[in-house]
Amino acid sequence: MLTRRNFIKSTAATSALNFIAPSALWANPRDLNIGIQLYTIRDLVKKDFLGSMKKLAEIGYNTIETAGYSDRKFYGYNPVEFNHIMMDMGLRPMSSHSNLSLENIDLSIEDASEAGMQYLVQPYIATEKRKTLDDWTRIAMDLNIMGEKCKNAGIVLGYHNHDFEFEKIDGQLPYDLLLSECEPDLVTFQLDTYWMVYGGYDPISYFKDYPGRFKLWHIKDMADNEKRESTEIGQGKIDFPGIFEMRKKAGMEYYFLEQEEFKMDPWKSLTISINYLRYLPQ
Repeated sequence: MLTRRNFIKSTAATSALNFIAPSALWANPRDLNIGIQLYTIRDLVKKDFLGSMKKLAEIGYNTIETAGYSDRKFYGYNPVEFNHIMMDMGLRPMSSHSNLSLENIDLSIEDASEAGMQYLVQPYIATEKRKTLDDWTRIAMDLNIMGEKCKNAGIVLGYHNHDFEFEKIDGQLPYDLLLSECEPDLVTFQLDTYWMVYGGYDPISYFKDYPGRFKLWHIKDMADNEKRESTEIGQGKIDFPGIFEMRKKAGMEYYFLEQEEFKMDPWKSLTISINYLRYLPQ
């Protein structure tokens, strides 16, 4: 059985080689869809968007999820321009984190479609909108309405979790309520590995209990210390070999690396992570 410890041992040499001759490993030898959530490099993107995108492609990332949609533009580009620029660089715009509502969903769908995206994801629910179970039921109803609109347009609506979905209200987990109330053919779930573990729950158990409901993943590792910082994939305590062995059960179609902070050069960090991800079951 492939355990996290054995996997780290088997790939340690690869990680070491990367820093001896990084260009030799920057290619994507298995032609995998290895995605990244652009929030990960938000500071670099602000300074040099095009240069940062080029660097991602050089390292080997080839699928992106945006976190910079506003005024009907992605990082300042209209949807068609954004698609052309990204595709020319070898980066496929697959998904967008957007602050979705019943009021803006139609325009968000139109722009995501023109940008060539297949997914729209609701990334966060404001605190004042999620205080009671009734609030969460309304959230689920809204997601179903927006999900039907997305489905009719050929896009899949996703919901991304943090840790607050795993804080019980009247004895019930909001995350379980969403899974129960959201129609499987209208809403998929983008499981964030870090935040689920941070909240005290196990991704593998959810894959078993709700098969096929998790088409998108956020791959984010957690340092094995008291602070539990976000860290490079494979360097923390989350069981990614075990999680990836459950990919078919979960229904996973695409995943996106996300890291909240860096303790080293970001490009070195992202290279460590992609070298680990390349050799997980895909």
